[in-house]
Amino acid sequence: MAQIKLSGIYIYPIKSARGISLETAQVENRGFQYDRRWMLVDETGKFMTQRKFPRMALIGVRLEGNQLIVEAPNHGSIAIPTSLDSGDTIFVQVWNDVCEAISLTAEVNQWFSEFLGTSCQLVFMPERSHRLVSSHYSMQNELVSFADAFPFLLTSEASLQDLNERLDEPVPMNRFRPNLVVSGCEAFAEDTWRQIRIGSILFHVVKGCDRCVVTTIDQTQGIRGKEPLVTLAKYRLWDRKVWFGQNLVPSQLGTLEVGDSVEIQSLNTESLLIS
Repeated sequence: MAQIKLSGIYIYPIKSARGISLETAQVENRGFQYDRRWMLVDETGKFMTQRKFPRMALIGVRLEGNQLIVEAPNHGSIAIPTSLDSGDTIFVQVWNDVCEAISLTAEVNQWFSEFLGTSCQLVFMPERSHRLVSSHYSMQNELVSFADAFPFLLTSEASLQDLNERLDEPVPMNRFRPNLVVSGCEAFAEDTWRQIRIGSILFHVVKGCDRCVVTTIDQTQGIRGKEPLVTLAKYRLWDRKVWFGQNLVPSQLGTLEVGDSVEIQSLNTESLLIS
């Protein structure tokens, strides 16, 4: 049997902006360090994503020391501190959750508003802001950042290969915005996992990930198409939703590194694809 390995680590510091590939990352109490701790909100405090603003895919992010450097085509760049403890507090909405956030400066907000062509502001989730994973899926009242619902999303190289063999034009893994990518397993084997250990850290596999139109957005151009949702719907459709990847919550903190072994601790006797 081939050995399953962690082949990719990704974080998305600003929700729905471009991700960063890492060789090693810290597992914190609400996800990877820096993952989705920033978010753009509209004038009402509601979260903004590529679902409505595909152009957000063009916002690049990189870490430099204690700063987040954000850049966009023909729009220059701006530096943002990686940690904020003080500032104007506002309450923001992510789906049905309302949580506390810190608003950044007018200069930062203007930069994003001009690039996206709509009034918005960037907010940061401080340590004191506690957004909980749904009690239906949590193990020990785990926290989550500004991610849609869970601290970690896992996909496999084999599942993407299976999909790409069915497409006229293959799509890259960044269409699915995972945190963890694994290699060495069969296509969609992750659907059957209940507990896995990556390196020294135990994860609970709690729910399949139903996919949205973000998967149809070319992450290099910010342009929406139809695939891969049309093809996925032909063989990954349950409960009127299309599924790809699994959501995880960690049982402990620590460090992960690309190349870490992935050990299947237990399998699920019921499908994780149906919510």
